[in-house]
Amino acid sequence: MHVVAAAIVGEDGRVLIARRPLHLHQGGLWEFPGGKIEPGEDVLAALSRELHEELGINVLQARPLIRIAHHYPDRKVLLDVWRVDRCEGYAHGREGQEVRWVGLNELPYFEFPPPNRPVVTALQLPDRYLITPEPGDATNWPAFLLALEAALQRGIRLMQLRSKLLDTEGLRQLAPQVHALCRCHGARLLLNGEYTLAAALGVDGVQLSSHALMQHRQRPAEATGLLLGVSCHTAEELGHACAIGADFALLSPVQPTRSHPGMPALGWARFSQLTEASTIPVYALGGMTSADITTAWEHGGQGVAAISGLWE
Repeated sequence: MHVVAAAIVGEDGRVLIARRPLHLHQGGLWEFPGGKIEPGEDVLAALSRELHEELGINVLQARPLIRIAHHYPDRKVLLDVWRVDRCEGYAHGREGQEVRWVGLNELPYFEFPPPNRPVVTALQLPDRYLITPEPGDATNWPAFLLALEAALQRGIRLMQLRSKLLDTEGLRQLAPQVHALCRCHGARLLLNGEYTLAAALGVDGVQLSSHALMQHRQRPAEATGLLLGVSCHTAEELGHACAIGADFALLSPVQPTRSHPGMPALGWARFSQLTEASTIPVYALGGMTSADITTAWEHGGQGVAAISGLWE
């Protein structure tokens, strides 16, 4: 069953959700409004039709957000979710359903059907994920922090502190300074490495390598309360990320990169195939810049992740 749904975001940043009537499948739970696509119907046409029938509004601007395949005991559903940023009309429950505008930080407190839960995560994640270049030793940190603040001023709201050279003590000194800058700009900070260190430092999350990901059979209990990102390169790794309940994944390399010359690139077609099977948001990594965000959306991605492409 191919279902289209809308994450309608108002000018104030709140999102419209609706409660399913009690007599329907998954009745009483909250959902993002939408409905089944008719045979031969275009997805965007179906979205516009459903929102007009259910809410009395007309879509003016929308773009893909996430596609989620889910198997219920009695049915298989492909949830095709679009983010609607502009519409006309007053949204109200034309079919008697309860509707409510809620803040992004309130969404986790509402009970949604299982396929809707990754939509909440996708709405809370930005379309750019900055991975820092090597910060170097303490003598380089002032310049590093200055460049970091410039990136935050350009709108970066999710970033990963990544260093292959700093030891634990160095990270303990640098991470609080980076985190303080992020908090000033409303950005979230993930630490590349161990979730135990991330939790100890009080940052917002942790990014696990593909090797570390495959060592876990379930989401680490120590990562409770942390945003859990994972790095993937294959269908097996991405499937495992979904199985253990990671919050999002990086999939790479989509395009050839300077850092890994000669490494085979996935290309956008393969990226699209892999994200189609994912139940968590996926960022495109490898040769990406902000100019690639729309392309990533069109191929099922949350957005782009990059080092130099977002840092410089």
